[in-house]
Amino acid sequence: MKSILSRTFGGITTVIGVSVITFVFLRALPGNPARLMVGSLASPHTVALERQAMGLDHPLYVQYWDFVEGIVRGNWGFSYSAGEPVRSLFASRLPASIELGLAAFIFAVGGSLVLALAVTYRPRRLLDRVVRGLAFLGTGTPAFWFGLVGLLVFSVWLNVLPGPEGRLAPSVIPPPDVTGLYVIDTAIAGQFRTMWDALVHLVLPAVTLGLFPLAYLTRLLRVNLLDVSRRNFLTVARSKGLGRWAAFYRHALPNASLPMLTACGLIFGELIGGSVVVEKVFDWPGIGNLVANAVLQQDYSVVEIYVVLSALAYVVINVVVDMLYGVLDPRVRIPTQSSL
Repeated sequence: MKSILSRTFGGITTVIGVSVITFVFLRALPGNPARLMVGSLASPHTVALERQAMGLDHPLYVQYWDFVEGIVRGNWGFSYSAGEPVRSLFASRLPASIELGLAAFIFAVGGSLVLALAVTYRPRRLLDRVVRGLAFLGTGTPAFWFGLVGLLVFSVWLNVLPGPEGRLAPSVIPPPDVTGLYVIDTAIAGQFRTMWDALVHLVLPAVTLGLFPLAYLTRLLRVNLLDVSRRNFLTVARSKGLGRWAAFYRHALPNASLPMLTACGLIFGELIGGSVVVEKVFDWPGIGNLVANAVLQQDYSVVEIYVVLSALAYVVINVVVDMLYGVLDPRVRIPTQSSL
């Protein structure tokens, strides 16, 4: 309990620190957001009035206090580039990022389990080299490059996957909004052709976004499985009559998967937060694409809220991971029990 409270306090401190750094850094960038709003032909008086309307004429500490107070009250500011409140912008874009992040996470975790098990359950030198090569390729390949190559090969040359046209084809009508996730909403509505179209549009962005996590988790799980498979407790389990596969997935895999838990938590938070580069490449209408445009237009409110919410998501996920460690590994709870 003390560890969780300590981690929570440290996380809150981190969120505050990140918000301060982001707030100061954005305002230190060259350029004038008020000038961008009113246009290059506007008079200095018009620009000054716009700066006053945006609150940029106040001292920096006053601007930051107004920013924090607005977050607490649920007023996340106004996006001058989009002409909408930031809160409504995020609410409309978040489901797209969640759907893409979940698809990439499932691809990364599921693929890493299959690949790591394939090379450790019955080791084969050729297969091990192939998997290691794929892992190194995945960790060393920039996501935007892989996305562009994927579009060129599968969309332009082979014409088997759609191009950068968002979540659905332009001619397809979106399903009734229930969860905001098109795959689930189409299943609920029984619109299976639209569901297939949504799935097809998810393939390339999800694989591109999940490639690095797939490679990283595969390397991590492979090393841990090789280490655990040499432990004495696995030999003892086999000597008691447990089959090779049963001993492997009941004892080796759970022990080897524990170090993956922290990595999966961080990766999940990053994927759900959306990838700015990947969403931009595929014109995916999510949070990342929104933030990319906001950075170019110096839309402070959008970028600041995005950074704060991302940091907060990491804190929450880390606390949940700490709690899961206690559930999955009783040894983590031993010091707490002995101190009672």
